[in-house]
Amino acid sequence: MTTSRAREVIRLTELRGVIFDMDGVLVNSEELIADAAIAMFAEKGHQVRREEFRPFIGTGEDRFIGGVAERRGIILDPARDKARTYEIYLQLIHGKLQALPGVHEFVDTCRARGLAIAVASGADAVKVEANLREVGLSPKLFAAIIDGTQIVRKKPAPDIFLEACRRLGLRPSSCLVIEDAVAGVAAAKAAGTRCLALMTSFDAEQLALADWIAADLSRVPPEALEW
Repeated sequence: MTTSRAREVIRLTELRGVIFDMDGVLVNSEELIADAAIAMFAEKGHQVRREEFRPFIGTGEDRFIGGVAERRGIILDPARDKARTYEIYLQLIHGKLQALPGVHEFVDTCRARGLAIAVASGADAVKVEANLREVGLSPKLFAAIIDGTQIVRKKPAPDIFLEACRRLGLRPSSCLVIEDAVAGVAAAKAAGTRCLALMTSFDAEQLALADWIAADLSRVPPEALEW
């Protein structure tokens, strides 16, 4: 390989951007959104449990709510019932929603290193914006914010991460996706990015497709940011 070609390969593969999932990466909201959905189902006369939502973590609220309804044989009005779930969720998070360990420090580290950063969440904009606001993360910190209403195919399809790369103006091979869900890790790898998985929702064995695995953003392996 010529020197110029080697330099081009390095330029295309060095880390230049970090794409954060929201739930289970920046904030610990999985139980709160499940509780909001449980309350919505209860209003319709159905009793469901938190664990019923677990298979649908990371797939966006349409599937998060709809998957449970489908398994139970419950007929939903998707738009209305999701909107109601979000109404309840916004009431629940006040004073309860917290940033996960290391979040603010890690975001600051990425910015200090000159990395472009984005949020790519399967949730609707109303939830993404509320989460960021509640934990003191200004949307202005991020070069791009992509929510679930802006893409058609949800995770594990790679579309949301490909869109994040496009908006950052970066090749997927130059980006690190940070995820907590099995579907999200699969989406990141399908997009051609590297992936750091956090064990906030699933264990290491379930997240084995990721390039690196950590408990949370306070314990990220140094090599995840040094390539």
